[in-house]
Amino acid sequence: MGKVVLVTGVARQLGGRLVRRVARDPGVDRVIGVDAVEPEHHLGGAEFVRADIRHPAIGRVLAEHAVDTVVHLDVTGTPLGAGGRTAVKETNVIGTLQLLGACQKSPTVQRLVIKSSTSVYGSDPRDPAVFTETTLPKSLPSGGFAKDTAEVEGYVRGFARRRPDVAVCVLRFANILGPRADSPLAEFFSLPVLPTVFGYDPRLQFVHEDDVIDVLGLALREPRRGTLNSGTFNVAGDGVLLLSQCARRLGRPTLPVLLPAVTWIGSALRTVGVTDFSPEQIRLLTHGRVVSTAQMRETLGFEPRFTTAEAFADFARSRGPGLLPPQALAGAVDRVGASLGSAERRAGRAAVRTARSDAGEGA
Repeated sequence: MGKVVLVTGVARQLGGRLVRRVARDPGVDRVIGVDAVEPEHHLGGAEFVRADIRHPAIGRVLAEHAVDTVVHLDVTGTPLGAGGRTAVKETNVIGTLQLLGACQKSPTVQRLVIKSSTSVYGSDPRDPAVFTETTLPKSLPSGGFAKDTAEVEGYVRGFARRRPDVAVCVLRFANILGPRADSPLAEFFSLPVLPTVFGYDPRLQFVHEDDVIDVLGLALREPRRGTLNSGTFNVAGDGVLLLSQCARRLGRPTLPVLLPAVTWIGSALRTVGVTDFSPEQIRLLTHGRVVSTAQMRETLGFEPRFTTAEAFADFARSRGPGLLPPQALAGAVDRVGASLGSAERRAGRAAVRTARSDAGEGA
């Protein structure tokens, strides 16, 4: 691991946890935590520097502390305090540009780790069943956090070409869940009733916040023999969950509505500040997204401790019981499904009898 490690976005829980973890490593001399706001949590033995990465001052921080390893976590989909979506986009895009420019000029920087997202693949009805790191999206993200991450990764690729001596690791995380998750999807799953798109039951993947900290720590270290911690890697827990399964495990009823109505509901929820039910999230909850994690295991050498189902279960426990007990809700859904199946079979038999009767009369 680098002797002097700088971490951005430490005012958030994820950044604070990583800084505390790295500060305990005996192979690290100093840890510098950077953010535009003072963190409410402690940073252990790390040193906090209040700096806005959107401004050139971040270059002076790198130079003054002779930073050799940079972990850029300040790429997020939710605002921290006031500012809203505009401030988030500026931090994600302009902040990343400034940080990469400072790293390019720094003679001491040797390793760069970037927190990205599988949202760069988008969500489209023409998508493949499973995305790999080299799969191109069928439709480029048109806005929101997904577009931010796509732009960030483009800037990082440019930096890697200009500084081939720096080891660059881009981690594309699936939706992060856990007891302290503060993402837009976590807010959606915390609603008492979950609006869903009628006729769709998307496949979803999750990664536990503990696994996020573990893989970030791994990416900071010198690679083990037979592994390589530079490149781009999908990070997700094993398996998938359907949206309907998520609702049942939360004990929350769903409200299936037509797609135009879901868009209207999303706008209403954003207006009242309940959750950021953005168009990109609506597409995810319509078409879903699943990624391959083969490179994460084979090249990066990381094995998550939590599966997708286990990460969601830990998140569900932290949110408390829903409106309906999960067992009762599951039983009700199964009974409705069985009733619909019986009705379809009866209708099918009636149609066959009618066809035979018509055939007999024709003869």
